Amino acid sequence: MDGEQAPREPALFLQCRLCIIRSQALDADTADQLLAAIEENGGDAFIHQSPAPLPPVNGFTHVVSPTIEFPGHDTVCDALIPVVKPQWIYASIAKYKLANPRQYNPDPRLFLNDVVVTCSDLPDGDKDAIIGGVLAMGGLYSSRLTLNTTHLVALTAESDKCRVVESKRLNTKIVLPHWFDDCLKLGKRIDERPYLLPDPEILYMRADAPVRTTENKDIIGASTPEPKSLQLETPIEARDDLIVFQGKKVMMSDDLGVDRLLSSMEQLIIKGGGQVVHDVRKTDIYICRYREGQDYILASRLGKDVGNLSWLFHLITRNVWTSPLRRLLHYPLSRSGIPGFQKFKISLSNYAGEARIYLENLIAASGAECTKTLKQDNTHLITAHGNSEKCTAAKEWSLNIVNHLWLEESYAKWQLQTVSDPRYTHFPHRTNLGEIVGQTKIDKFAIEEHFFPEEDGSSSAITASTAMQQKDTNKLNATATSSKPIRKTKAKNNNNTKQNSTLQVPNTATPQGQKNGKSVATSTTTTTPARGKERSLQTPLVSKFLSEGKENDTPSTTGSRKSKDIAAARLHEIAPDIALYEKEKKRVGGVIYGGRRKSDQNDETVSGSGRKRSMEPEDFSDDGEVSEMKKQKKSKPPVKIHLLITGYTRWVGNASQEDTDKSHLRSLGIQVVQDASKCTHLAARSILRTHKFANALAYSPKIITTEFITDCILKDRLLNPDEYPLRDPESESKYRFSLEDSRKRALKNKNKLLDGKMIYCVENIRGGFDAFKSIVETNGGQCALYRGRSGMAISGRRTAADEGQHAGGGDAEEVFLISGLEKSHMKLWPKFRTMVQDARKVPRIVGADWLLEIAMSQEWRSDDNFELCEADVQMADE
Repeated sequence: MDGEQAPREPALFLQCRLCIIRSQALDADTADQLLAAIEENGGDAFIHQSPAPLPPVNGFTHVVSPTIEFPGHDTVCDALIPVVKPQWIYASIAKYKLANPRQYNPDPRLFLNDVVVTCSDLPDGDKDAIIGGVLAMGGLYSSRLTLNTTHLVALTAESDKCRVVESKRLNTKIVLPHWFDDCLKLGKRIDERPYLLPDPEILYMRADAPVRTTENKDIIGASTPEPKSLQLETPIEARDDLIVFQGKKVMMSDDLGVDRLLSSMEQLIIKGGGQVVHDVRKTDIYICRYREGQDYILASRLGKDVGNLSWLFHLITRNVWTSPLRRLLHYPLSRSGIPGFQKFKISLSNYAGEARIYLENLIAASGAECTKTLKQDNTHLITAHGNSEKCTAAKEWSLNIVNHLWLEESYAKWQLQTVSDPRYTHFPHRTNLGEIVGQTKIDKFAIEEHFFPEEDGSSSAITASTAMQQKDTNKLNATATSSKPIRKTKAKNNNNTKQNSTLQVPNTATPQGQKNGKSVATSTTTTTPARGKERSLQTPLVSKFLSEGKENDTPSTTGSRKSKDIAAARLHEIAPDIALYEKEKKRVGGVIYGGRRKSDQNDETVSGSGRKRSMEPEDFSDDGEVSEMKKQKKSKPPVKIHLLITGYTRWVGNASQEDTDKSHLRSLGIQVVQDASKCTHLAARSILRTHKFANALAYSPKIITTEFITDCILKDRLLNPDEYPLRDPESESKYRFSLEDSRKRALKNKNKLLDGKMIYCVENIRGGFDAFKSIVETNGGQCALYRGRSGMAISGRRTAADEGQHAGGGDAEEVFLISGLEKSHMKLWPKFRTMVQDARKVPRIVGADWLLEIAMSQEWRSDDNFELCEADVQMADE
């Protein structure tokens, strides 16, 4: 408004009563600030210290917490009460209206809940698909570029919105649509770096180039179900800060087998404000090793937190509450394993560190056999990406190649998942799926169906369960709306399968609170038809433990049901909800969390002054900059130079400067490329023996100094590259070649210097096998990894290419192995010699310098100085 400030809403939170969960993730100062902000805006709030049991949930309308790891989270969601991050408070105050809670839901299964996306110059079909996927997974869409926009989806970095992001240096990531496609295919959020414009790796990097690994923190402390010892940073008697067991009663099962640690753990539980009990009916937490026994069944039916020793250690060492269902190996094991897994032999590839240990233990827990090496009698290969020798061998042997999601979801649902599901066979380019290991949760409804179904329990157990309901002190069933009804048969199941039937996102783990435009109590998705009927969508109006004989309950059965009857009943049950969801999707503004009130219809778009108000903060189009850009429609000049750069010190450790300079160079007509085959010019500070430099030489580009880049940027114009030739006589003398002569020979060789040659390379060669492989293949040869594996052989049959000399020179009978001087490499030499001699050829074991000098000089070199022998290893050790 001109000349005056917009009126502030006097009572923004007038109809809200908020529960602020204070924990290690939300300290006391932040909680007090939130409380003050809510009260200043007319709301009522109170602070609850986690992990103490929640008060009756009918006493508040929202729960504020940066994480879902607090006791009672499932109860809150079953009561249709939204859980929001603290940012929701500040966003609502900034907009003077309650923000959409879906964007601020901390549930990790809403893997796009932090995303606010806008699109630029995309086809309508792709745009609609991205918007639908983002909304389904907790994100928001904005038609305009705003300060809150986190991701801008574009095909190139030359659109108007991209220029605004660049010019204003916004904290907005410009990504290709492929990122959303891969995220939705996997049902997980992966790293955006390979998809970032202007130089996305997925478009320019080779398929066989090394893939970066990312540290995974989801599985720290959860990689094994049976920890050997309790690792504490401070002694038990000095541990005074433990609060994770405050107000909790803990029972330890007899099957743990930890007599020596039992007294120490009991001391820690008592120090943490807890109490050790020996009656499962009086406990809040039950710790056991296996999913068996009357105590396990009763504790599970009573809704207790049931976990294993690994989960208990995790609580003690981190002093932070987390659900035992959050991580697969924090829940007790089964002695028998998943049905059908006993016949499987599974090997792992491309997973490292804690992620590999976790998957090995998960394979063992599922009942399958985990093998270190891959053989033809293996049934499955689980890999983080498709580039490895194991992957190549698995394809040759027609083995099942899947990612870890197949194993995790089979374990979570306790049912063998089909390997033909596209989610399990999808490997995004330039992404190591090890970064999303450990994000799958236990499906509590599947576990109930297989391990403690109601119809399998005795009448005495049900009676005890009903009696326990009246004496329970955890307050979860204190009011009619504060808890969920227990199911009387397997036929009653979670609402999740309904949502999975409607959303067009395949098999993703769908969180609480997205159904028919309302927040609905859900846990994890499933496509298992044996679940039977599903729970009603109404808000629970009865206490947690129903009495026998309710007219709305499905009668219990004594025998097993046929899957066809169950599937038909389930489809009949969810048909009205499917129709209702399709109707909700057409509503203006999309399906919103919790639905709309009639009184809110005008409040969404009209402020108190009667002026139409945007749902987002003021965008950049208000200052006319975007409009001016659209008027000018200034396009970038055509590309005159395709430049490959290596060893440019200005960009070392400064990614933002690199992005800015690359954009600047593109505006001058210089396109920075990563593929040596596409470059017309190579820029380097000196002659470098890098794979970029060696590969580029094979294509005979003009070689210039990196001063050309700096001067073009400083002078803001395209200079003549011929005035910046690279001259380095010292390196030419050192490496025994002339740079200009090498360029001339490269023109003559036409990338066939190593044509017809087969060169082997050890795995752990300095510089990496992939770098040497790219050099060999760029020069027309073939390169294979050599590990000394038995059964590997060279064909002794002579071909037309083997007659006489090869195209680049050298003896046709020679077979080369590139190796280092490590003893582990030397152990492979006898096997290599035997393999080559069996093929009636001559083995040559050479150092890495041999290949580098050939590639740099662009001529064949067979100097004996490059050949290695056992004496060289002994000299290196001395």
